Amino acid sequence: MDYIHTVQYYETDRMGITHHSNYIRWMEEARVDFLSQIGWDYARLEEMGIISPVINVNCDYKKTTTFADKVSIKVSVKEFKGVKLFLSYEMKNEDGAVVCTATSSHAFLTKEGKPIRVQKEYPEFYKTLSELAG
Repeated sequence: MDYIHTVQYYETDRMGITHHSNYIRWMEEARVDFLSQIGWDYARLEEMGIISPVINVNCDYKKTTTFADKVSIKVSVKEFKGVKLFLSYEMKNEDGAVVCTATSSHAFLTKEGKPIRVQKEYPEFYKTLSELAG
C-alpha cells in the first residue's frame, strides 16, 4: 500500500510550491510506513539493536506540488546486499502524474556503529528484504 502525504502550508516556499527538501522528509515517512507494512517497524528494529542510517539520497523532481496536494509515495526494495539496502520511491499527485522519483541507500549497524551481517544475525529480516528485492 502506498503512503499518502498531504502537502502542508509550511512545506511551501515563497513561490507557493513545495520546497525541494521536503521530498526527502517524505521519503523517510514513507520508508518508516513501508517497514511497518512488511512487519519490521523501526521500534522493533531498534529493540533488536539495529539502526539503519541513510548513506545516500538521490531525487529527480518531475513536477511541482503545492499546499494541500495529496502525494502518493510507493516504496520498493531496489536491491539488498545484506549489508546495504537500496530503496526506490515513486511519488505521484492525485492525477497520477509522477512528481518525483528517488532512491536512498541504507546501512545496518549496531547501536555502537558496527556493521551488522543481517543474513547471519537476523535471518528472518534478511529473508523478508531479499524476497522484496528485485
